[in-house]
Amino acid sequence: MKNKKLIIVATICLFSFLIIPLENSYGHGWGIDTTLIEIDGRKISVSVELPLYSDESNDKVITITAIDKETKENVKNVTFLIGLFHENQMIFRNYFFTPDGNLIIHVIPTKQGETKIIAEIDSLLGAWYATDSQPIQLEGNVFESGGLFNFEIEIRSIDEPTNIVEDLGVYSVDVSMVETTDYEKQNANGDMINFRTTSYFDKLSHFNYDSKNNLVTFEMPFNWNEKIISHVPVIHEEIHFPKNFTDFLAPSYTGKINGIYLFKSNVIIDDYTKEDERIVHFIILQDHLQYLKQEQKKISDDLPNYMLFTLEANDKVEFPMSAMTRDGKFQVDLSWDPIDIEPNKNSKFIFTIRDGNTGQPLRQSTYDFVILQNNVEIYKTSGKAEIGGQSEDYTFPESQTGPTVIRFENIRGTDSTTEFGLVVVPEFGAMVILILASGLISMITINKKFFKI
Repeated sequence: MKNKKLIIVATICLFSFLIIPLENSYGHGWGIDTTLIEIDGRKISVSVELPLYSDESNDKVITITAIDKETKENVKNVTFLIGLFHENQMIFRNYFFTPDGNLIIHVIPTKQGETKIIAEIDSLLGAWYATDSQPIQLEGNVFESGGLFNFEIEIRSIDEPTNIVEDLGVYSVDVSMVETTDYEKQNANGDMINFRTTSYFDKLSHFNYDSKNNLVTFEMPFNWNEKIISHVPVIHEEIHFPKNFTDFLAPSYTGKINGIYLFKSNVIIDDYTKEDERIVHFIILQDHLQYLKQEQKKISDDLPNYMLFTLEANDKVEFPMSAMTRDGKFQVDLSWDPIDIEPNKNSKFIFTIRDGNTGQPLRQSTYDFVILQNNVEIYKTSGKAEIGGQSEDYTFPESQTGPTVIRFENIRGTDSTTEFGLVVVPEFGAMVILILASGLISMITINKKFFKI
């Protein structure tokens, strides 16, 4: 049997809590943001909420709510002066009145024509207000694209319609709508590859794929002002590309912003959400923004008004691999020994069963360890991980090639299941072994014997 170069690609999970809550997250640069307005020692929380996605064709609404922080109740008879801006352009600046502290503006998208408001208007401040027969409607080409929307808000009346308040100041609220953009970029062979970006903060620009250095770059506007950063809980950006684009299908990636290296936790690989796509997530928390600002200031006091993202493919791998069960109750960590799997030689699969929430090993964990090929069970054994960790042995004969699944079933007597799939396929004279689980992917390259091609 000839020596073959092996490329072992192992996929591990993207923890569901990093991805699932995104549509319901709150804060600056998301679908909802809140500011605090003080009136004679009284604190009023004003929140603004937008539809998260710009491509929803049905009813879109802007919801603005004023709540008394002490009583937790809506403030009555509020008149707002609201200015809405997008990409430095003013969409409107008008008075709006709500008797119950909950202002709802229905958005009617139109391709052409000026932006206009349809509603009743009062005689005191000329504020638009809704009736049972006529809701407040905003017509125009308002939310046809995503990105960051800025609201400038003033309160002009409170408690009673005629209780006019002055000089409370202008409060700024920034709310995002998700922006998705497609790009066709050329790979090293001259073929066109479809990339897609999804931004949960502001619009992205200058997207580029460098096939020579195998890296992606793009820019996003960002104000590094301390007041802005303190109001940003997280920045989330995504890069999508086909899983069959093997040039960029790396085991891990190095991320940078404005030339500053990011932490491992800032760059998350997701092979679970889309069947045919890999998604690489940039997750930048507020503490990370502070770190990035400090590192940039070491270079220059003049900070840029943007973030330049860099994503570079590399071949680093770390064990163990991890996969969550779909219900999130359990996490299974898996590695194998020896790392170079050979036919007719014993392979030891070493694993730990953990609590999905705390990550702690779970003692006395029962399980079924199953190996399948072509959806047919070729091996099954049951066991108990006395201290949370255990191992199972299996020897692959030369006849067992092709797709293989290593599955953990009936974990701790429940219907919780997770799996790591093994696919053996020839590619460019090498053996490519893909271990597919719930998300992340890792790769190592070794020169060892394996199955015959």
